Amino acid sequence: MKRVKESLATEQDSERQCLIDSILGTEKIFIYGVGRSGTVCKAFAIRLVQLGLKVFFVGETITPIVEKDNLVIIVSNTGETMSAIQTANIVRRLGAKVVAITAKKHSKLAHAASSVIHLDVGDEPEDSKLAPLGTIFEITALVFLDSLVPEIMKKMEQNEANMRARHAIWV
Repeated sequence: MKRVKESLATEQDSERQCLIDSILGTEKIFIYGVGRSGTVCKAFAIRLVQLGLKVFFVGETITPIVEKDNLVIIVSNTGETMSAIQTANIVRRLGAKVVAITAKKHSKLAHAASSVIHLDVGDEPEDSKLAPLGTIFEITALVFLDSLVPEIMKKMEQNEANMRARHAIWV
């Protein structure tokens, strides 16, 4: 996973802090991704819910409407997924802040976003049999998003016991 480590090393600290501040500075957080990027998004959303934040996944039937000053985080490797671009354009018109997390900093999604976190995973791995179809991006995005949680916990004065109390029981 050398490529994941290298990708995370290029990430901008100011962008990271801006995202954390945006998460803590909004009433509602909306997260969106398609396919495996969507699975990464849902894993992050669960952590934010466990922190006690109001988090929704765009596209679910019970998701409320995005409003002015809400935060929308969209994850897309290519930044060219049509539904991600459309979501960014729509919610920006509503006055929401859109953070794109993508491997392509000049993509349509990046241009539609308020800010971009560029996870530079490079081109296809030399041996795509080991990491096909965006695997390096997905792992990098998961590690990046999960690495925000301890910092958010600290700023919110939360601990694992607080989070465990909000952990889904699934009964």
